[in-house]
Amino acid sequence: MENKLWIIGCGDIGRRVANLYIQQSKQQRRKINIKALINSQRSKQRCEAIGIKATVLNLDNISTNKAINFSSEMQNAKLFYFAPPPSLGREDIRFKRFLASLSYQPKRIVLISTTGVYGDSKGAWIDEQTPVNPQADRAYRRLSAEQLLQQWAQKYQREYIILRVAGIYAKDRLPLTRLKKGLAVVNATEAAWTNRIHADDLAMICKQAMESTFNGEIYNVTDGHPSTMTEYFNQVADYAGLKRPPQISMQQAEATLSAGMLSYLRESRRISNQKILNQLAIELQFPDLERGLKI
Repeated sequence: MENKLWIIGCGDIGRRVANLYIQQSKQQRRKINIKALINSQRSKQRCEAIGIKATVLNLDNISTNKAINFSSEMQNAKLFYFAPPPSLGREDIRFKRFLASLSYQPKRIVLISTTGVYGDSKGAWIDEQTPVNPQADRAYRRLSAEQLLQQWAQKYQREYIILRVAGIYAKDRLPLTRLKKGLAVVNATEAAWTNRIHADDLAMICKQAMESTFNGEIYNVTDGHPSTMTEYFNQVADYAGLKRPPQISMQQAEATLSAGMLSYLRESRRISNQKILNQLAIELQFPDLERGLKI
């Protein structure tokens, strides 16, 4: 039987997920039909280069006719929603419009959200039972998407999984430009705790979440080995053979760093990944940053 798989917003992570399915289909000699909606011709070319049938579509101007056409093909399909929210506001209008455009419903949706929905825990350990406490608008938008998905699943009696993802890294996703510019970081003693996940491990977790029998679950996706942001930049600098960034006080950071960077520096949390390890039986290829930079 042909498997139908859709990836909405098929960038780097989407292509990594698709590659896992393509490799599996070759090993099992089973046909898989992977389609994607993307927002540029460049993304279309990258998708088609690995065997994904991609269509360029602006989700902010999704027309009723096009939506109906795509919707019929999405009926009872497995669907990954990786498209980011809009850059402004506290509601994910983009995801809301996408769901509203579906005349036929997929069987199951896996949504990427963010651990930012927890806000600041002052460095304390948290897990999926910790109440959400978004502080930045970007976190509110992700929480909005979570709520929209839950409402959709209840209305149509469909399946879903929400993945609250920490900072994503890989050897081709490192802040080398920032390090080369010599931009400052906060003193190690004042730096916020941050969490991360390797892009390949995230792709694997996305696939296992989709193929699992669990429904309506929320998982924190992190390697479980947090460090301060300063430690992260220092490790990456050492790996790349670059000079470690200069350190400044939090007070100096408030006066000199961008609003976007400050929003991350003001939130400190350490996130447990025990639920994905135990319930989804995840075995991370890169259980910490040192391993991720070494291999």
